[in-house]
Amino acid sequence: MPSDCSTASGRTARDTTLAPTGPPPTRLVLLFAVACGSAVANVYFAQPLLVTLGDRFSLGPGLLGALVTVTQLGYAAGLFLLVPLGDLADRRKLITVQLGLLSAALLAVGLAPGTAALLAALAVVGALAVVAQTMVAAAAHLAAPAFRGRVVGAVTSGVITGILLARTVAGILADLAGWRSVYLFSAVLTATLAVLLRRALPPGGPPPAARLPYRSLPASTVALFARHRLLRVRGTLALLVFAAFSTLWSTVVQPLSSPPWSLSHTAIGAFGLAGAAGALAAGVAGRWNDRGLARRTTGTALVLLALSWLPLAFTRQSLWALAVGAVLLDFAVQAVHVTNQTLVHAVRPDAGSRIIGGYMIFYSAGSALGATASSLAYAAAGWTGVTALGAAFSCAALLLWATTRSS
Repeated sequence: MPSDCSTASGRTARDTTLAPTGPPPTRLVLLFAVACGSAVANVYFAQPLLVTLGDRFSLGPGLLGALVTVTQLGYAAGLFLLVPLGDLADRRKLITVQLGLLSAALLAVGLAPGTAALLAALAVVGALAVVAQTMVAAAAHLAAPAFRGRVVGAVTSGVITGILLARTVAGILADLAGWRSVYLFSAVLTATLAVLLRRALPPGGPPPAARLPYRSLPASTVALFARHRLLRVRGTLALLVFAAFSTLWSTVVQPLSSPPWSLSHTAIGAFGLAGAAGALAAGVAGRWNDRGLARRTTGTALVLLALSWLPLAFTRQSLWALAVGAVLLDFAVQAVHVTNQTLVHAVRPDAGSRIIGGYMIFYSAGSALGATASSLAYAAAGWTGVTALGAAFSCAALLLWATTRSS
């Protein structure tokens, strides 16, 4: 396996020969942002539809989390196996092929005749949705260093917007034309974006001298996390906070769909707009990190995360309690997420894509854990069991931070 030094020198050679002199065109940055948001949204579409999907495919309350879990596991596999292809292949071809395959997978979800076909298609959707990470890396590569931060920030905002709007769009479309329309609409949109990006992106990838053998990239990612304690600590924090995040959003559809609320898909999806707090948290956390306050940001956010479950416990009595708790939870999770990414990338900037990809595996594993465990908790103990589980994940994250504050 090539050494880290050879990796860094290879990237230097690539950047020297293909160094851009300014930012990419504004229209391309906007297209990247829309495509990233659309790709990530596919991972979250199922959440407001879980009860409907359970009825259609005869899944009990304890099995509804499997729909989210298989998508997240697919996403984790894609991060580990597909994202490294960005260091090997022509980016225009890689992005457009992945978007084309994602469109086909979405079509398969929308036409799924049974449970096995649905779960398999959702897993493939999750794996191919990691094209968003490839597009972020491509946008960074197309920008000169002086413009890279703002370009990556603009594209990343598309990811937050995709997460924010996914539940709302899914709820509206499901009410208007049924749950299948959500995935069929996304399939058409994804195919359209593939064509537009094919036309807009310049061809290019790393020159042959800078390329690593594909088989060495996943092993190198594992070695980086084995070597650096901070990566392991921050990855574990991501697992716990996103387990708490998924505990809420993978299960809240069940009490909201039943008496006394009996809300429509649209109304349930509207609660996803509380994620606007997450977009605000990203900016606030970023500024605090620039001021050297990463540890304080993490601690404050984790305290808010633990406290968010107090109002959330009263969801069956008050929708205002749900709204307040969701705002606190989303704000806290995104603040920790932005801080984590800032810190782990600084460990080895020359290996940033591998580190971020490895970190996102923890994120995906936590989301899958929360979805599965919360469905089982709801089946066993109702909403009380769910809030206890979410509080346990949140307190575990706070305890981890308190005992590893040097990281």
